[in-house]
Amino acid sequence: MAHAVILEGARTPFGKFGGGLAGLSAIELGGHAIRHSIERAGINKDEVEHTVIGCVVQAGLGQVPGRQANFAAGLRREVTNDTINRVCGSGMRAIYMADSFIRLGDHNVVIAGGMESMSNAPYLLRGARWGLKAGDSALVDAMQYDGLIDPLLNLRMGEEGDRVAAEERVSREDQDAWALRSHQRAIAARALLAEEIAPVIIPDKKKGDITIEYDESPRADTSLEALAKLKPAFTPDGSITAGNAPGINDGAAALVLTSADYAKAHRLTPLAEIISYGQAAWDTPYLAYVPAMAAKQALQRAGLSIGDIDLIEINEAFASVVLTSARMLEADLDKINVNGGAIALGHPIGASG
Repeated sequence: MAHAVILEGARTPFGKFGGGLAGLSAIELGGHAIRHSIERAGINKDEVEHTVIGCVVQAGLGQVPGRQANFAAGLRREVTNDTINRVCGSGMRAIYMADSFIRLGDHNVVIAGGMESMSNAPYLLRGARWGLKAGDSALVDAMQYDGLIDPLLNLRMGEEGDRVAAEERVSREDQDAWALRSHQRAIAARALLAEEIAPVIIPDKKKGDITIEYDESPRADTSLEALAKLKPAFTPDGSITAGNAPGINDGAAALVLTSADYAKAHRLTPLAEIISYGQAAWDTPYLAYVPAMAAKQALQRAGLSIGDIDLIEINEAFASVVLTSARMLEADLDKINVNGGAIALGHPIGASG
């Protein structure tokens, strides 16, 4: 059986909600990331066979947004696509699927990634198709409904996060400290993170072209004192605030995966080899448990322990998620998200994994 390697990757800067990237659709952002990942990998774009692209808020984007991103990147019409929605795990699931295609021998060169423009999420008017007979009708925010609300319990993810943080006794102080650390590390790693980013040029007839080359959300001016002043964002007595939760963002990212044989035949040096992965699910409020559950599965499959791992990335869906997962894994916090995480960098849902 073949095994997969990662040749290269690229991402857009992550823009703030309504920020510098708000004028671009998810498809444009995705196409940008795909195109630049291929250029950095040093392969001919015509050798790409398939793409797997995460995108969560798909309302109004048209059919198969990932395939549209293929065309935005200039790929051949023959390149097939899977567009997937695993919420903020979409990007990781895309890599998992790309690896599976390569292991099975279905494809040799696959792009895996994710894209999201939360700034451009539409509002929905339910009932309008057949006529609103009488009374008021409310607009539904597709960004919230499709991306940030648990439809099984009709609770915002932050409400569920507050519940689990309380049950697990993750203090507000610890969450704020982690959020501060995320910003500090992202600021310190700015030059390193810039190497991942393919700058985006925004045409502006009045001011001239504007180049966005850094993430817009990291804050050098935040402090524990400032974070402590923020009110709970979801429940009156909750511990999750706008400061220790990730933002609402726009962005895209893509990786080029190939078989190891392909890389060797083309004399390409991979960035990494994929040796194992895991996936897990649990009762919907308990998002904070699932990263640790999946990580334990991946470690077991690889014959490793958490102590064998030098660097760990846990998506900062909330600070409490990282702290709960780290506790479950018995992981060294100093090894986790060493260059900051989604609290600082941003959380465009389909790309954040």
